[in-house]
Amino acid sequence: MGQPQLVESPAAGDNPRAHWPAELQTEFDLAGDNGIVGSVLVSETDRVRVWHLHLPPGVRCNFHKHVLHYFWSCHTHGKARGWYDDGRVQDVIHTPGETIHFEIAKGESFTHAVQNIGDTNLLFTTVEFIKDSPNEPLVIPDSVRLQEPG
Repeated sequence: MGQPQLVESPAAGDNPRAHWPAELQTEFDLAGDNGIVGSVLVSETDRVRVWHLHLPPGVRCNFHKHVLHYFWSCHTHGKARGWYDDGRVQDVIHTPGETIHFEIAKGESFTHAVQNIGDTNLLFTTVEFIKDSPNEPLVIPDSVRLQEPG
C-alpha cells in the first residue's frame, strides 16, 4: 500500500465534514447504522461475517458503519479515495495482498465511504469478527446476502 495522501483536512468548527459537497454530507448523515460494509455478504456464522466489495472505476460504495473488529484484504491494483467520519479525505494506492486490521472499542464506531478513482476494478474481502468484538453486530438486510442459485 502506498502512503495515504491527504486530499482534504477536516474542517474547523463543529462539523468536520463541512468542506464536503452537500450531497456527501447528506448521505453521511443518513447512513446511521448502515452495516453493509461490502457489495455482498458471502458468508456468515455466529463468529464472522465475510464480505466482498467490488468497485469498478468511478464507483463509490455508500457510507457505512463499522462496529466490529475487522480486517480487509485487497485483491487488485488500484487507486481509491476515502471519506472519513472525522472529515478527512485521502487517496490510497492499493496492491494485491495488502491487508489492514482494525479494532473497534466498546461503544465506538467508524463510518466511511470508498470510491474507486483509478482505471481498474478494485476488489476487497472484509472479515468482521462477531464473537470477539465488544459491540453487538449491526442488522444486515437479506438483500445484500449472497443468494444461492436455484
